Amino acid sequence: MTGALDTDGAGAAAPIRILIVDDHEMFASSLSKMLSDEDDLDVVGEVGTLKAALDLAAVTKPDVILLDHRLPDGDGIGIIGDLLELDPAPQVVMLTASTADHVLIAAMEGGAAGFIDKTRSLSDVMAAVRSAAAGEALVSPRLLARLLPRLRRHEADPMWSLTEREREVLKCLAEGQSNAEIARTLTLSVHTVRNHVANLSTKLGAHSKLEVLAIAIREGLVTT
Repeated sequence: MTGALDTDGAGAAAPIRILIVDDHEMFASSLSKMLSDEDDLDVVGEVGTLKAALDLAAVTKPDVILLDHRLPDGDGIGIIGDLLELDPAPQVVMLTASTADHVLIAAMEGGAAGFIDKTRSLSDVMAAVRSAAAGEALVSPRLLARLLPRLRRHEADPMWSLTEREREVLKCLAEGQSNAEIARTLTLSVHTVRNHVANLSTKLGAHSKLEVLAIAIREGLVTT
């Protein structure tokens, strides 16, 4: 999330750097133009294959990658892990025409920040990019409630050393709350909530809020 947080000499936030990965050239080009028209958004490239996505992401270091689910050389979900190994790691948002549970769960477990249906409006896509850059999970509470019970789960392992507050934050995440909502629920500052989420990500080895949840549920650290 570097671009969203960096500032220039005048103190203004740097534009959010976006890489679009979609093999439908007209769709990708149109989306690129409209996103680039926004002062706080900067499209650094458009590619149509998994290989090109990995190559260009390594060079351009985007903050957010809009990644199509189905590409000519494979399933977009399959390269999320490789993209998250980049330094700095981008936030990956799945662009999908499929809302099948198994697709969304695979993206969630793979480390995606969330997903957005290709039929959504441009304003929804812009909001998704900005939310992803800010570290928010891109999934509605209703959809999250549908998906969480279907995640693989084990019995709780005593090796996990989460604090009571971290467990409270996890519970709020499982309810689909944003950082601001969690702050209100737990009477904390948003900054403190971000720190707790960051600590959870580090402890669980996750790259996004959704992956934090997926791992926590799989390991029996939170129930649904």
